[in-house]
Amino acid sequence: MTSQSQGIQQLLQAEKRAKDKLEEAKKRKGKRLKQAKEEATAEIDHYRLQREKDFRHKQNNIMGSQGNLSTKVDGETTDKIRDLTSNYHRNLETVLGHLLGKVYEFNPELHPNYAYTI
Repeated sequence: MTSQSQGIQQLLQAEKRAKDKLEEAKKRKGKRLKQAKEEATAEIDHYRLQREKDFRHKQNNIMGSQGNLSTKVDGETTDKIRDLTSNYHRNLETVLGHLLGKVYEFNPELHPNYAYTI
């Protein structure tokens, strides 16, 4: 009976060792998965930063040219407004003279289509 008892004890000990090894393997596997996840996250972050950098570079190239275009349009608009204002001041007296001349100098006469009936 003692030999059966020793055999059972050996089986229980072997089962316990197998269980411990299994738990240790599960821990190692969890550790590897966690490490792989961290590496993948780091790689994704690096890729995202690179793409954002490329996007900002392209955006600055496009927006930079639009910014220059906007500045150019603003300058042209300012020049045009300045030209129109100077033309206004230069021609103001002439136009007012013509307009007042038409208002004050009129000759009342009958329209040719008006039939004079008496």
